[in-house]
Amino acid sequence: MLEEVRGHLAGGGGALLVGPTGIGKSTLVSTLADEYAAAGHRVFACCPAETERHLPFLGLIDLLAQGADEVVERLPEPERRALRSALLLHDVPIGERDLLCLRLGVLHALRALCADRPGLVLVDDAQWLDQPTGELLAFVARRAGRLVPPLRMVASVRASFGDPRGPAGQWRDAAGLCPKPVLTVKVPPMSAAELAALLADRFGRSWPRAQLARIHRVSGGNPFFAVELARSAAESGALEDGRALPIPQSLSVLIQKRVSALPRATREALLMASAASRPSVELLRRAGGADLAEAERQGIVDVDAGGQIRFTHPLLSAVIYAEAEAVERKAAHAALSQAVRDPVERALHLAKLTSGRDRRIAGTLEDAAAVARRRGGLSTAAHLGELAADHTPESERDAEAGRRLRAAEDAVAAGDYPLARRLAHLVLETTAPPRDRVRAWMAVMDSSGQALAEVEEVFPRAMEDAAGEPELLAPLHYRLSWRAWMVLGSAEAALEHARRSAELAAVAGDRATELLALSKQANIEFFLGRPEGEETLRRALADPQEPPVMWHHNGPVFLKHRHHLLHDRLQEARNELRTLIYGVRQRGVAESLCLSQSCMSQVEIHRGRCPQALTLARQSLDLAEDSGLSQGPSWYALALAEAAGGDLERALAAAEQALQHSESDGDLLFLPRALHAEAHVRLRLGDAAAAARILERVRLMETSQGLGDPAVRRWHADLAEALVGVGRTKDAADVVAEARAQAARLGRRSVLAMLERSSALVRAAEGDCGAALDGLVRAVEQSQALPYRLEEGRAWLELGSLRARTGDAETGRADLLRARTIFARAQARPWLERVQDELRALEHSRHEHAAPEHGGPDRGEAARRPAGAHPLDVLTDIEREVAVLVAEGATNREIAARLFLSVKTVEAALTRTFRKLGVRSRVDVARVAVSGR
Repeated sequence: MLEEVRGHLAGGGGALLVGPTGIGKSTLVSTLADEYAAAGHRVFACCPAETERHLPFLGLIDLLAQGADEVVERLPEPERRALRSALLLHDVPIGERDLLCLRLGVLHALRALCADRPGLVLVDDAQWLDQPTGELLAFVARRAGRLVPPLRMVASVRASFGDPRGPAGQWRDAAGLCPKPVLTVKVPPMSAAELAALLADRFGRSWPRAQLARIHRVSGGNPFFAVELARSAAESGALEDGRALPIPQSLSVLIQKRVSALPRATREALLMASAASRPSVELLRRAGGADLAEAERQGIVDVDAGGQIRFTHPLLSAVIYAEAEAVERKAAHAALSQAVRDPVERALHLAKLTSGRDRRIAGTLEDAAAVARRRGGLSTAAHLGELAADHTPESERDAEAGRRLRAAEDAVAAGDYPLARRLAHLVLETTAPPRDRVRAWMAVMDSSGQALAEVEEVFPRAMEDAAGEPELLAPLHYRLSWRAWMVLGSAEAALEHARRSAELAAVAGDRATELLALSKQANIEFFLGRPEGEETLRRALADPQEPPVMWHHNGPVFLKHRHHLLHDRLQEARNELRTLIYGVRQRGVAESLCLSQSCMSQVEIHRGRCPQALTLARQSLDLAEDSGLSQGPSWYALALAEAAGGDLERALAAAEQALQHSESDGDLLFLPRALHAEAHVRLRLGDAAAAARILERVRLMETSQGLGDPAVRRWHADLAEALVGVGRTKDAADVVAEARAQAARLGRRSVLAMLERSSALVRAAEGDCGAALDGLVRAVEQSQALPYRLEEGRAWLELGSLRARTGDAETGRADLLRARTIFARAQARPWLERVQDELRALEHSRHEHAAPEHGGPDRGEAARRPAGAHPLDVLTDIEREVAVLVAEGATNREIAARLFLSVKTVEAALTRTFRKLGVRSRVDVARVAVSGR
């Protein structure tokens, strides 16, 4: 088993060890640690306990316990400040935690620590790892393979007794701590022979076969259970006299027997250690605990060189704590509450001292929740806030509701939506005042994520509670605006709610909600093609501003960059996004940063900077995955970036992911964009029929929502080109005419340039090559006057291709070379490949039409086929099979699956088929295959 893990780690990726308590996972992890340390690796290890789950960053502290101080000081200031605070190197937490800087700080610290030798991260009992540390390690795991030398990671997770598979959720979460590909190893029970060797080594004696069989049977092969059973049986004589062995659940009795033999002071110290989140010799000394030397000699605990105490198995700690009398546990927590220095840990101990309501305890827990919130431990803050509410005296109902609601809001921010809804509903079940009820309803709404359709009944009830109160109605109308657009698909209804929200917020003096509502109103007005959106945006950008709204992805500054894009001001849009990204990084607003990176990626595509676009899109997706955000926008950006500068097959996969996430969220607002991305890629892959089908769905969705500005959603040119590809030139001309009228009314120059190109393709398909050439010349001229470099390249490409097909080969070649220069400078690989194919086809055609050494002019492969031969006879066997399947309407992927080929092989065969048959589209291939002409 270890050999398999070592081999997998050598080839890259991570390993996950799974098994029940006592099966040997910790031993395997310890063995790996010793082996890799001896081989010169730097080993980072932690073994969290159940009591540590709600203490943020304790796992990180363990992992970076040694050697991190010097590295931390060399980090950039934002990363250094965030990491020092997480590692409790400051006496008191300072300010808001920048979660993004913290993640980067951990990644860069590990990179620096492993600069001179490979690293290995080991997390034993990962199911108890605190959530913030888990998120940090998941962030690192996704990038571990990019570190030089690479960072290897191994985690172990506990499965329930009797079920070696364990809870699926724990497996999935723990697997996220390891770089892909992840090798999952189910640690098996020991055989009777293995147990015999283990017990012989542990006790220094051999065991009769009958006795071993009984131990093996009762223990189920669990080595920890077997050792404890053997120890107890040897001491009690149970094996010799034939008494039945106790079942594994009774091991607590055996553990208590071992512990009870220790001096009273040692037992009290063990209880204190089991109650502590991070027990150490120093902590026990401050709490008045005794020396654990005897417990260490008995194999109950280990004490490392730094004085940290670790139970040799978590079951020992759990049983010691569970079997203690209630008064003993309270005494331990009381002592620890005075000894610990961390306010969060102190509050948790105080909460254990009373199960009733206590004003002082409630206040302490509330203060600790605030500390956890500043540290970025929002999940811990929610837990502490809930405890604070539970301990609030019944006479202070308002304070209890306020604490519960703040905990619900922390839970929403942490992504713990079930907890948020439960806390909110607890408030709603009381006779809470309307203000608290509305706040609770909003927590329910916000905890639904993108799936607002699932909480339809909440909106009317919230509106009823808010009746007549502008300060309550304003934020509700803002949320109703989102619901109207995302769930109902009505931009008009959304606009009315946004207007009403802004008006009510102004009356109530709620500037933050007013700014968000004005931004939403302006965004919808732009979508509808209404010029008043300009004035609404100016109002949203006017002072006074609210800092949290300024850096929000639904705020006016974010919308300002979109406004620049409508007017083709790419550099200004990029500048706005750069400023926004800088501000968001300083404030750690993950969702805003994610969407800003996504939008910046799209701006870089327009500017012809494809590598930068790919990098930004991938960063956006990484952040969305790390933060648990909706991934649809990030996959959409990655699809466009791959289509522009990466790989079309990867682009299609990303587009399908964007579509899947949007449909799963029930997000009608973003769904058309995801569909457009898929259609755009399918069109580029030569599947015009699928692209037309998808884009007609997009057209129906967006026109029904009221889209009135083609610069907001730029799918019109792709739809026209797809319709041309399937022979529906009249429909394509109608699409161009409708979009051109809207673009001309609003002065959208870049859209007009794209439509000029599309209109020329329609004319060419209709046989009017003169008008088509004139149109493409105008498209080139218009694109040259704008900053959209890839659009200029596309115009040159179409112009050169048409000129070459109409007999002007030399001019066409010059145009194609101009397109190649633009695409090469932009590193737009898929476009560059297409123009190279066009140039090769042109060169091939020139050779075919050149006079042969003997005889008359050579008219190419089609001319050389015998009289009466089918046009497909000039194709190879694979090309012919591909052509036939294309005629049947199969996509490239379907063809690849049916012929057992790669998609790239199908694409290459189709490109050669186009050239040999002298056609440009799949429709033409189908026509030739069916008609023979």
